[in-house]
Amino acid sequence: MLERNLGVRLFQRTTRKLTLTEAGDRLADSIRANLDGLLAALADVSSDTHEPAGVLKVSMATVFGAEYLVPLLPDFLARYPQIRVDWHLDNRHVDLVAEGFDVAIGRGSELSPGVVSRTLARVQVVALASPTYLAGRALPDDPSELADHDLIDMRSTRSGRLVRWTLSHISGAEMAAPTGERMAFNDPGALCSAAALGLGVALVAVPHALRYLKSGELVRLLPDWSADAGPISIYYANRSLLPAKVRVFVDHVVETFERQKLAEQFVVGSR
Repeated sequence: MLERNLGVRLFQRTTRKLTLTEAGDRLADSIRANLDGLLAALADVSSDTHEPAGVLKVSMATVFGAEYLVPLLPDFLARYPQIRVDWHLDNRHVDLVAEGFDVAIGRGSELSPGVVSRTLARVQVVALASPTYLAGRALPDDPSELADHDLIDMRSTRSGRLVRWTLSHISGAEMAAPTGERMAFNDPGALCSAAALGLGVALVAVPHALRYLKSGELVRLLPDWSADAGPISIYYANRSLLPAKVRVFVDHVVETFERQKLAEQFVVGSR
């Protein structure tokens, strides 16, 4: 139909093969940049009469995904049974567009061209230890006194270096927290687990430690000191017409965060 309307042959056809002509190749090159937008538009029009459907490819951090996003699946899939889940849980920053992800959820990602973010919550980092470890030990009065304790450090998956936090007091004062040399992990779940086993004091983002804090396996030290770890955001391609599967997933995550008041818990849930 396109050939007939244009009056130009776009394909060379044989009984065994179909190839582009020179004109067809030029046309393909000229529209390739807009192909994603065209597919999104077609998917959006289709969603007017059909349920959201297709593979939903999402990237998220391991602990955060397991704790807060996997539990969303039963209700989400009950609402949208035609959506198929392909979720990647690891502690790395992905290139949303280049790697073909529909959505990414995490902290501190740089926005590449064509990607937008929507903040879900801000996150505090706090000092934690188990009651077993603290038994018989003097509690620190400020971050500098953490140097007197066994420290469990976080190693950055990006740089390979130990993460160094600057803690802020509710009065506005700031102080750098020390790092130790005894133990380090590159996964916040392992950090919490080691602290819960009584191996020392860890500085951990509240979302990763919330379950341990609620159970009493970990308690907060320095209650007036914390670090702002920045926002947890949901990232997706900046399209005027989002595919229905992406739109309903983003809305579902945002609604769940609001209903469960997770933003408030990630800042003050450890108090």
